[in-house]
Amino acid sequence: MTEKTTGASYAAAGVDIEAGDRAVELMKEWVKKTQRPEVLGGLGGFAGLFDASALKRYERPLLASATDGVGTKVDIARQLGVYDTIGHDLVAMVMDDIVVCGAEPLFMTDYICVGKVHPERVAAIVKGIAEGCVLAGCALVGGETAEHPGLLGPDDFDVAGAGTGVVEYDRLLGADRIRTGDAVIAMASSGLHSNGYSLVRHVLFDRAGMSLDQHVEELGRTLGEELLEPTKIYSLDCMALTRTAEVHAYSHITGGGLAANLARVIPDHLHATVDRSTWAPGAIFDLVGKAGQVEQLELEKTLNMGVGMMAVVPQESVDVALTALADRGVDAWVVGEILDREDRTEGATLTGSYAS
Repeated sequence: MTEKTTGASYAAAGVDIEAGDRAVELMKEWVKKTQRPEVLGGLGGFAGLFDASALKRYERPLLASATDGVGTKVDIARQLGVYDTIGHDLVAMVMDDIVVCGAEPLFMTDYICVGKVHPERVAAIVKGIAEGCVLAGCALVGGETAEHPGLLGPDDFDVAGAGTGVVEYDRLLGADRIRTGDAVIAMASSGLHSNGYSLVRHVLFDRAGMSLDQHVEELGRTLGEELLEPTKIYSLDCMALTRTAEVHAYSHITGGGLAANLARVIPDHLHATVDRSTWAPGAIFDLVGKAGQVEQLELEKTLNMGVGMMAVVPQESVDVALTALADRGVDAWVVGEILDREDRTEGATLTGSYAS
């Protein structure tokens, strides 16, 4: 009698298809909450469908697209076992890039890569993405969950996403609209957002020996709670501001810091000055600086320093803009102005000292 042998299988290699199917079922209710009337079909198809006939109301529609991830902030979520907020970060990183040009966020797809599929964990991540999409006004039309055993540990994961928006050609915002004398308005961040975590983790954990469950008096909560604070999503605030006041440009303050990101929307013949004395960065920025003896310029090149989005508006629109943002609960203030470039080499510079 021939002995029966057991061949290799996908499951034996570490990929659990049934767990993946279970994760899809758990996430369906959250994806449904993001639906817009232009979305066709449901979750589970090979592609998400968006009815492009909705764009017929535009004379010359421009599609805006962006893709991004959350970076090493995902490791904070993994260590804390908190998975339902990291999705807010992902949506913010993608959709707040799209809204910068004046585009209305339309839809988004996500990519979740895990070492091992834990259905409830994946569903929690998607829950956060779906909640973020609601805050951004876009639909979550699909995504992919990939299981990579051997490449990632059983509890490791990463997230990425891509989004699409639309803007009328003659309403496109950017450098071409900016004029000498325009005001620069800052919108407060909710904290570190999703950039600079490699520096932050190195400073706070490796150099200062702090722990995520450590209560930090100046923060008023544990270090882990502070580091996992979701990135603020400005998409609907920016769209509302554009409808209410004249806006020439936006700048999303992400990797590279405040001056470098603002300079991206400043034309070559102009220069933006930002007055540090108009605000006081939150306690987390001071903590990172002191714990790692990080020089101020290095902090400013890496972190948002308390400003997550900037708007460039004509002087006559300042009061209307600030009122509109205040009505939406956005902490905003005039932070600088646009000048002729003259002999300056940078597109934007920070001046003065931070308020205490």
